[in-house]
Amino acid sequence: MKNTKITIQETTNNTIIKFNSNQILINGGSYEFTNIDEAKNSPLAQQLFYLPFVKKVFITANFIAIQRFDIVEWIDVQYEVAEQIEAYLNDGNTVVEEENSSTKKEAIEVYAEVTPNPSVMKFGTNKALTQTDVELKNIDEASKSSPLAQAIFNFPFVKEVFISDNYISITKYDMVEWNDVYGEVRTFIREYLAAGKTIIKELPTQTVSETKKVVEPEIKLEGISAQIVDILDEYIKPAVASDGGNIAFKAYDEKHKVVSVVLQGACSGCPSSTATLKNGIENLLKEMLPNQINEVVAING
Repeated sequence: MKNTKITIQETTNNTIIKFNSNQILINGGSYEFTNIDEAKNSPLAQQLFYLPFVKKVFITANFIAIQRFDIVEWIDVQYEVAEQIEAYLNDGNTVVEEENSSTKKEAIEVYAEVTPNPSVMKFGTNKALTQTDVELKNIDEASKSSPLAQAIFNFPFVKEVFISDNYISITKYDMVEWNDVYGEVRTFIREYLAAGKTIIKELPTQTVSETKKVVEPEIKLEGISAQIVDILDEYIKPAVASDGGNIAFKAYDEKHKVVSVVLQGACSGCPSSTATLKNGIENLLKEMLPNQINEVVAING
């Protein structure tokens, strides 16, 4: 891999640190290793286990999480570990030796669900697709980032594609009705995933551009902003994801007490999204953070 940059992100568990990559590490799914013997198919994980404080390694498409033993504190070793991972990746070494999909196809299930947005259909699957939400507005964006999305854009009625944890939300133009085309799209996605083809080859530019150098401290949200993010993650996102959408925190204006969020997937442009914001999210934030929230405003992703 070239130009791979690793950034450090703390987690709610102080024994676990995430090392985020601006490049795709594996083609979907995730791997968890608890010792060097389990990591036989991951040269990177094996190398990390040679560090005496490494207890567990978790590898996903765009980050590596490491749990430590208590013999060290992360603050003392995290930058050296990040530099080691970054050097390993930039030397072009293998992260995980994934099974050749041409010899064995996965048993993939794909189901279609309607969403509150009549223009959007959610296609859920039993395969983990990505750990970072990816929203693509056209085939040009998709060609740089996601071969799967690029292939979906070949359907002439596809307007936008949103890929999340284990589902794909597709926004259509008004030229067709979902009842007439969803079966064909569902079959296409299932066959694409079963063939083991690449889902995401590179994170979109907007995500990569926010990446900081490894030596710089990670910007941490504090105070009301951090509390808003926690509330969104715990109470709002799971419900929104079930409808094929996503809501991401963007900013908190402390002076005017206004929260800005980004709507993605089925939420973006949804006729009911404004009502959802006013009646649901805004009221919940006002209730849980009294006297701190005046309004929630939404920006379509």
